[in-house]
Formats: sequence, structure tokens, C-alpha cells
Amino acid sequence: MKPRVLQLFAAGVNCDRELRFAFESAGAVVTEMHIRVLMQNPAALRDFDVFAIPGGFTYGDDLGAGRILALEVEKFLGGELADFHERGGTVFGPCNGFQIMVKAGLLPALPDMKVSLTWNDTHHFECRWTRLKVEPAIAHILPAGSVLPAPSAHAEGKLVLGVPEVDLRRLEAEGCVAFRYCDAQGQVTQAFPDCPNGSIGAIAGLVSQSGRILGLMPHPERNLSRLHLPDRGAGAWGDGSEGLQFFRGLLDRYLG
Repeated sequence: MKPRVLQLFAAGVNCDRELRFAFESAGAVVTEMHIRVLMQNPAALRDFDVFAIPGGFTYGDDLGAGRILALEVEKFLGGELADFHERGGTVFGPCNGFQIMVKAGLLPALPDMKVSLTWNDTHHFECRWTRLKVEPAIAHILPAGSVLPAPSAHAEGKLVLGVPEVDLRRLEAEGCVAFRYCDAQGQVTQAFPDCPNGSIGAIAGLVSQSGRILGLMPHPERNLSRLHLPDRGAGAWGDGSEGLQFFRGLLDRYLG
């Protein structure tokens, strides 16, 4: 049986086709559902293995990136999502989906920790290719230490913490750091432009302690072929297989 993905849709979502294509290319069956429909029937989640929130600018990001949809997800889907996760389901979101997950309290899901995503250090939208170093916390998806090239396209991608040094150590100790920005040599860096936003600890993505709630700012769904790469597979940005490997790893536990 193919993994079943429920992909959320709402006003302002604009990366849904890319995400759907990525999941389908990795072997999943994708169903799209509008937030209003799912709010009326949250139990629909019980028929799926993965719940995905695509990128975009939901509700125009008028109250901050992903804030309005995050409130809807938390208020109307929170209980059902907790049960979904408890049953073994996976929650995934790139870019605006990641912002929504953080602001809805799905990530990093550690008590008494304040986490948010705010304006890039450059104070404007950054659209550029980035390299992501895979942390041990998601070695069940991609090999730890490997590099996943992926485009970044965001204005509010800087991860900030309530008590920066203390909370960063806690995130690391609890195994909640999924990806960090790195340079062409694979060295983690917080320096621009390799890290396009200035995130603390060069963090590009977070994962729950279970390993099944995962979000990141860059877009792995936009790197599924050497033709997607800025150098068309010449070598500086990988060979174009890394994105599909990521999605296959994400679905692996549900492949039957």
C-alpha cells in the first residue's frame, strides 16, 4: 500500500503543486483538503499517514508569517493532530508550513521553550540556493552529515529563542535540530549568504523528539532533478537526487 498524504490548502498557499509532485514522485498518494473543510471534520486525519503543510504566504502573512493559519491549526486541529502523531503519523512542513508548525506549538514541542521565526538579518526577502547539513536527529531520513541542497525563499526565516544560549543547548541535547545551513565545504555557518537569515546556531529546520514532526525553512520539493539545480548538475550543488531521497526517507516507514 502506498503512503497516504493529506496536504493542507488555504488562502495564500502557492507551493502545493511542487510539494504534491515531490510526495507522488516518492511513492505516495496525495489528497488535498482546504482548512475550512478539515476544521469541520478533523477526524479525516485518521485516514492518512502524513499531514503536510505547503509553503506560500497564507492569508498574506498579514499578522506575521503563518500566524493566522497557525491559530486555526492549533485551535481546530490541535487535539486530532496530537492523536494522529500518537498513532504514528508524520507532520511535515517546508517554509511557511514550518512557520505555521512553530507558531502552532508543533515544533519543537518542548515545554517552557519560546521559539519563533522572524525577519531575516537582511530585513528583506531572500531567494537563493542553500545547503543544509543533516543532523543526527533525522538520520532515519537522510544520512547524518550529508548535505541537502535546497532553495530558500523567505523574508521571515530567522529562528529566534527566548533564552538563546540556554535554549540552543537544550534543542541540541533533546535532539530537536534537524538541519543547519552550511557552506560549499559542508561546514556549518551562520554567515550570509550561506545562512540567508541569521538563524541562531545556523538552524534551518527542527524535528520533534519522536522524529515524526519535521519542518524546515528551505524547499526540498524544489530540488527533484539535476535540471532544477542552478548548475544543472555540474557538481557544486549535488546531483539532483538529494531532494527525492529526502522525501523517500520521510515516507519510508509507511512504504508497504
